[in-house]
Amino acid sequence: MSVDSVAAHLPFALSLLHAMAAQYPGLQKPQRSSNLCENCHLNPKYKEGRKTHPYCSKSCAEANAGGNSSNSDCDFCHSRLKHPGHPFCGKACAKKAAAGQTASSKSPPSTCKAPGCQKAVHTKPGGTCGEYCSLSHKTLTEMLCILCLRNPKKANSHFCGRHCSHDAERKGPMILEVPAGHVTFKSVADQFKASWRHPGTTCPQVKRVYKVILTPASSQAYENYKSSVEARGQFVAAGRSKGNENRRWHGTRRECLLGDNGQTQFCTSTTCSLCCILRTSFDVTKAAWGSFGQGIYTSSTSSKSNDFSRNVPKSPMKAILLNKVVVGKGCKMSHANKTLTAPPSGCDSVLAEGGGIVYDELIVFSNDAIRPSFLVMYEV
Repeated sequence: MSVDSVAAHLPFALSLLHAMAAQYPGLQKPQRSSNLCENCHLNPKYKEGRKTHPYCSKSCAEANAGGNSSNSDCDFCHSRLKHPGHPFCGKACAKKAAAGQTASSKSPPSTCKAPGCQKAVHTKPGGTCGEYCSLSHKTLTEMLCILCLRNPKKANSHFCGRHCSHDAERKGPMILEVPAGHVTFKSVADQFKASWRHPGTTCPQVKRVYKVILTPASSQAYENYKSSVEARGQFVAAGRSKGNENRRWHGTRRECLLGDNGQTQFCTSTTCSLCCILRTSFDVTKAAWGSFGQGIYTSSTSSKSNDFSRNVPKSPMKAILLNKVVVGKGCKMSHANKTLTAPPSGCDSVLAEGGGIVYDELIVFSNDAIRPSFLVMYEV
């Protein structure tokens, strides 16, 4: 074979060898140990003092373990990653385990609650631990965009910008879980607690809060109705919100486990009132006739709406909706009128309070006067 012939076949031979090396890793020269995560191979391994973990984060550790966090979390505290080759994250947990101690389920987390952060929480004077590694991460978590959970949200919005806002609307109808510690979670939970008014009862603890994402068409219909009510009543000029919009509670029937343990998929039952409302909003034609006729009933009292919250399957939690309601000009009524199918002339809603009515009710008779805003899950 001539030299020219060998040269002509050389590129093909090299290509073949490269393909074989890629197909059979054992043929390749062993590489030096990398400082990159052993799962994603993109981010540096997480360092904790002098210890270097094999992964960049808990999520990568769990992913590499097949989704079972028990394979990567410390066998004692279940909060930090195990030290490579050991069942515990460090000597402290190993000693406590050997001494027969148990990790308290009420002890604060040892890693920062900020999404993606694996740093240890800040220890306050006196030895008590916070929930975040720094004030900046605490502030960031309180103000995060609830969709991407990376960037701070804009003022008067739940999202960081148009991209996340439009992306959420495009995926609607759906519910998005609001992180515990978020300013929105606190606002909703505080209203639930402050409006629990039944004497002799203890206000249950709010466990989860979900933001209801409507379709653009549903949102626009509500905004159009609010604008028309505002044009008639001029509420903004009187120092009120546009259309005299308020937040009111509504309890209803739940036939599924939506909201439990992060469950966000609506069920398909046509008689699960909760999922039907979240999917297409309220429908006055499906509303039962009450003391003030056939309308959509809400209340500023969470404990009153709790009386109407019903679970079909057994669950440790109950569901309640916090809604946006265009009150407009309300007609105050203290005595029942079961024949109403619309508010009295010149009014936009009925305010049932006083007289024999112990806890207030707000009744609207137009589908577009109300939209679900938050799904709140609380202890039974």
